[in-house]
Amino acid sequence: MTPTDDTQTAQVLIVDDEEDHAEVMAEALRRLGHVCTIVHDAKQAHDELSHGSFDLIVTDLVMDGEEAGLKVLADARAMQPTTETILVTAHGDIPTATKALKQGAYHFIEKPLDLEVFRSLCQQGINAVMQRTQISELRGRLDEQFGFEGIIGSSPAIRHVIQMLRQVAPSNIPVLINGESGTGKELVAQALHNNSRRAKQRFVPLNCAGLSESILEDELFGHVRGAFTGAEKDRQGRFEYADGGTLFLDEVGDMPLVMQAKLLRVLESGEVVRLGSNEAKHVDVRLISATNRPIEQMVKEGKFREDLFFRIKGALITLPPLRQRREDIPQLASHFVDKFAKQSGKPAPEMTEEVRNALMQFDWPGNVRQLINAVQNMVVIADGPRLEMRHLPPEIATGQPTGVDHSMDSTTGLSLEQIEKQAIRNALRLHNGNREATAKMLGIGERTLYRKLKEYGLK
Repeated sequence: MTPTDDTQTAQVLIVDDEEDHAEVMAEALRRLGHVCTIVHDAKQAHDELSHGSFDLIVTDLVMDGEEAGLKVLADARAMQPTTETILVTAHGDIPTATKALKQGAYHFIEKPLDLEVFRSLCQQGINAVMQRTQISELRGRLDEQFGFEGIIGSSPAIRHVIQMLRQVAPSNIPVLINGESGTGKELVAQALHNNSRRAKQRFVPLNCAGLSESILEDELFGHVRGAFTGAEKDRQGRFEYADGGTLFLDEVGDMPLVMQAKLLRVLESGEVVRLGSNEAKHVDVRLISATNRPIEQMVKEGKFREDLFFRIKGALITLPPLRQRREDIPQLASHFVDKFAKQSGKPAPEMTEEVRNALMQFDWPGNVRQLINAVQNMVVIADGPRLEMRHLPPEIATGQPTGVDHSMDSTTGLSLEQIEKQAIRNALRLHNGNREATAKMLGIGERTLYRKLKEYGLK
């Protein structure tokens, strides 16, 4: 069986305590064009699953005298549920392998391996994953009509966010969205509303940042005529206006403590009282909140009420910064190029590989919002069929340090070797296993890349 132009490069994790046997399986799949990572026990497999993304896992069932393959299977199901797992077993282990099928394994194959059968079975598993991915991407495009528009990406981090949205949206549970500025918190809040049973009712946003206690109270609860100087007529607050729908409180972490107590009272009673009135009005509102501040730390410091925190955090959705999902940048950039070209009434220019790499290597302190602004500027000034380095904003073209705090970066706590392996694996995925393009993106020579591939068990 030989590679074809139609073969899609898959990321495969091979787990076997027999090094020669692991290498034989890896080589059989590399011949099909797939990228293989080799480890020799369940602990190493857990580490790889924590830091990498795989389409297929091939694991020996028994390692070091234990049924360690079941542990690998359990980790895979918990950490990367879209991945398929194939168990390699001895004849006497078939009952356990059959049990593993019920626990979510894709299939098992007996030793000694028939390599043709092995390759065929693995390719079937990979095809199943790829097909699901294509269906998921199609569903994502369809979702654009129902509120997931603009939430673009195929990275594990963004897939998790979209999965959470689908699970949480239909319920009435309050949601707290956490993420840096520019990550799309209001977009996610709108998506939750549009996919809820309240979609036909109002979505009412209010940004709490910079509002004084008196203004915020009036905005939330409204007032009656004569409640204060200038109150010439009754006015609904946001709670009443959103009745039956969704109220989105952005930057809720900036809310003064006194207002936090008043908000908590409304959430507990379901009733609001307008300023200057004694009459309570019942409201049915789903609350979605968002913040870019470390709200749990604020609770510990007494800057945010603990009881309110637990009330608004029915479900927590954390949006990853763009630097932690760099593999989504080309897809996002292409989407916005098409969007802004259409708005400008001209054909969408094509990004050069050099531009694409520069976008991926930039840290994006302003996250997706900054990427949108950069792409829009590039499309406007483009004077030909391609977006080139000269069209990039200077800070992106030069790759100047941004001064961003990377304390929450996805590489925190990893060794230099793990970071390097992760970078190489991501670059290989982006370029479908093309070594020349991968080396160019990483800024190293092809010989150096070949040595690193051999050192890390990647090809």
